[in-house]
Amino acid sequence: MNKLFVLDPHDLALFRQAAGSVKPLFYDRINLVSTHHAVPVPRISMSDSQLILSDMISDYFEPKDLEMSEELYYRRCGVQHAVLRKLRRGQFHVCAVLDLHGMTVAVARTALVAFLIGIHRARFSCVRIIHGKGNGSRQHGPVLKQKLNNWLRQRDDVLAFCSARSRDGGTGAVYVLLRRQK
Repeated sequence: MNKLFVLDPHDLALFRQAAGSVKPLFYDRINLVSTHHAVPVPRISMSDSQLILSDMISDYFEPKDLEMSEELYYRRCGVQHAVLRKLRRGQFHVCAVLDLHGMTVAVARTALVAFLIGIHRARFSCVRIIHGKGNGSRQHGPVLKQKLNNWLRQRDDVLAFCSARSRDGGTGAVYVLLRRQK
């Protein structure tokens, strides 16, 4: 039951007079509706960042003035003493923890790099890294503690670090204060 609608010629003339001279618009684009809502992952830049971070910590960095004592602490030039004091008291909120103890140096270094990449993306400012006290090592000393001390001093985004309070691992862990990312 199709009905054909026919306009009165008088109404059609009135409409054309009211509309005046118009040009038809042609729109040749289609509005796409995305069904994929996941955030794209920049895999190439992630691998570049990982390479840069792994190159930033070297096993060959051994400053002569660095002495291994029981407690670790470091404050980058320009960071106030009060900030380090607050860090030593555990007054910063620890956002993430990395447990390295029991790992070999090579595995620990890889784990540290991966952890720092994640921290960089998450924009955390204070973390705790557990390195252990070296009681089970063949060298009968804290190998990872010394390596971590060297690695963290090489990083530009590390503002300060110090041994943790006894309830958070004591001399077997460090609090690390990182520069906030923009």
